Amino acid sequence: MLVHQILKSKSDDAVVTVQPGTQVSEAAKILAERRIGTVVISTDGLTAEGILSERDIVRVLAKRGGAILNEPVDNFMTSKLVTCQRDDKADDILAQMTEGRFRHMPVVEDGQLVGLITLGDVVKARLTELAMEKEALQGMIMGH
Repeated sequence: MLVHQILKSKSDDAVVTVQPGTQVSEAAKILAERRIGTVVISTDGLTAEGILSERDIVRVLAKRGGAILNEPVDNFMTSKLVTCQRDDKADDILAQMTEGRFRHMPVVEDGQLVGLITLGDVVKARLTELAMEKEALQGMIMGH
């Protein structure tokens, strides 16, 4: 399965972005309201400059305390992004996410942000693919 197939299967393929300078408290509020795990930091909503996850916020809160909520997301975002493209294979993305120990990956084409896939999206797609393979094999065995 390819990344573009995963993006098509998502009920909401919009990428939630916040601008650099946005306070961490505002980003946390967006994460909670939208029930999502990450926001992409983008000046124009089209290019990915960084990513900030719930985990990032919790880790820095534990180290530095609540004062970080008034600081800009830029201070805590991951700026060395690992991205993928629509034609990348789901298995490759799953391996990258597992190896890198992260759960969200921006999908970028020609420098433009076109989507975001999660570890859960990739696992769901892989399970669907395996179920279809199982059914096909059972059909072959049963002679259908």
